[in-house]
Amino acid sequence: MPVTSAASDTADLTRLAEAALGAATRAGATSADTVVAAGTSTSVTLRNGVMEEVERSEGADIGLRVFVGARSAIVGVGSERDLADAAARAVAMARAAPEDDTVALAAAEALAAAPFPDLDLDDREEPDVDALTARARAMEEAMLDVAGVTNSGGVSAGARRSMRVLATTAGFLGAVTATTHSQSATAIAGDGTRMERDSWGSVRRHLAALDDPAEIGRTAAARTVRRLDAQQLTTRKGTIVFEPRVAAGFVGHLLSAANGAAVARGASILAGKIGEAVLAKGITIRDDPTRPRGLASRPFDGEGLASAPLDIVADGALAAYILDCATARRLGLTSNGRAARGTGSPSPASTNVSVLGGSGDLASLMKEAGEGVLVTDLIGMGANIVNGTYSRGAAGFWFENGEIAYPVAEITVAGSLPEMFAAARFADDAPGRGAVDAPSIAIDGMTIGGR
Repeated sequence: MPVTSAASDTADLTRLAEAALGAATRAGATSADTVVAAGTSTSVTLRNGVMEEVERSEGADIGLRVFVGARSAIVGVGSERDLADAAARAVAMARAAPEDDTVALAAAEALAAAPFPDLDLDDREEPDVDALTARARAMEEAMLDVAGVTNSGGVSAGARRSMRVLATTAGFLGAVTATTHSQSATAIAGDGTRMERDSWGSVRRHLAALDDPAEIGRTAAARTVRRLDAQQLTTRKGTIVFEPRVAAGFVGHLLSAANGAAVARGASILAGKIGEAVLAKGITIRDDPTRPRGLASRPFDGEGLASAPLDIVADGALAAYILDCATARRLGLTSNGRAARGTGSPSPASTNVSVLGGSGDLASLMKEAGEGVLVTDLIGMGANIVNGTYSRGAAGFWFENGEIAYPVAEITVAGSLPEMFAAARFADDAPGRGAVDAPSIAIDGMTIGGR
């Protein structure tokens, strides 16, 4: 059978997974694992009431990883009838590969056991094009109705349902189904050199939990209009306050530095720092793949290990690296079940991340600081987890006496990541909108570059 939409449920995928492992064993693999993934997705994009794009996709893929002793290789398989040839090709590739005893299946005794927890990831809702279009129109109409908005940057609504089966010759077999519903709007205000844009959106596992489409449109519009007539600051030192949407990226830099793959390469400012203070005392960064309806939730990881909460930072000190089996072996540690995986090789990644121990909110951080820049948008990729340098283009608002004074643009904010981590003051206003759920953050002593 072709690996296409005909693989319509996890029973079909399970059969394909078992067939893939059998083909690998017959081809001479000493061990193997496979991921069979299938799904459907639909999305629409409108601009000024005109349909710009409608996408509908469905299909499935098989990834087969084989081991011959300490040598391994991975192949993608296009159809069930190709399994025998693909397995033979993978085994031949593995025999020609260099030995690496850190790359291997998870040990049988470490594997998660059924029944797996139900994390309520699949609402079985698959809205059609008409329903998605209605949501998109509601967003755009509300957005364009806000005074000051001059154009639409586009609105979109989408839905996806995915099914995945992981199977290994060590005895693991598990299946997960999940839905993801999304909608977003981008507004444009002003014209010519005064033009500004901003966006807002909502992503949830369950359709019923999505924000109201009209409210998404109005929020995108309000965020855009308030940026009009932005000024450029003179270069200075000062306090920056990240709103939660951009604060998630700052927390993401810490997660990248705590990723075991970077640490194992010696390419991280947090290498060798377990047990050392990296954030203010009292702050905990928790990764929890077991959160019901979480955007990154999963009952087991990409190698079959059970999911469980993990404190990456505990009471301000670095408590753990983000590890899959291979990176854990390279570091002489034990995997903490953070293997992420499509149909390729696993690699370590965080799941649902939250910041605990902060206090106050965005307004209280601004009041405490007195004056500085409230950053609502960051540009560029200027955060280096190898040497710790940080320099990003930014836009937002200059505030004085704790109150917004005027919008600013074409500035940079720069510093040293280790110093920024140590100086960060966290609020307790995380909005619960993304996989990395960060609160507002204030950091003193930043370089604010302008004219």
